[in-house]
Amino acid sequence: MKLFNDTFTTLESSLNHSSKKNRAISENIANVDTPGYKAKDVVFKNVLSEEMGVSAKRTNERHLNFGNGQPTAHHTVRKEGTTYNHNGNNVDIDKEMNDLAKNQIQYQALVDRLSGKFNSLKSVIRGGN
Repeated sequence: MKLFNDTFTTLESSLNHSSKKNRAISENIANVDTPGYKAKDVVFKNVLSEEMGVSAKRTNERHLNFGNGQPTAHHTVRKEGTTYNHNGNNVDIDKEMNDLAKNQIQYQALVDRLSGKFNSLKSVIRGGN
């Protein structure tokens, strides 16, 4: 028997992703002047389709591959192959600050939603008061 429904699991996974993304963005900002540093990003590949039980079928070789059937969570990747500074660094500070602001808004929205779910449970436990 599950104590909580899938909404809690999805919100928890989304909060974990947002937290990890915040760490990656913070590291990028902290290393904006570090020679040779390559920016990091966090990807949340296939999570929505896995949560909803949706699968994609590749019908043409030119279509995007949606995964190899293995469940994937969020993981950190390095952005290789680009350089924005003369020292080999590829951190775009304007993009990172924009990503940080968007991520903070998303994180707060997730926290508010999770708080609302717990408040609903608390109300039910108290008998609607």
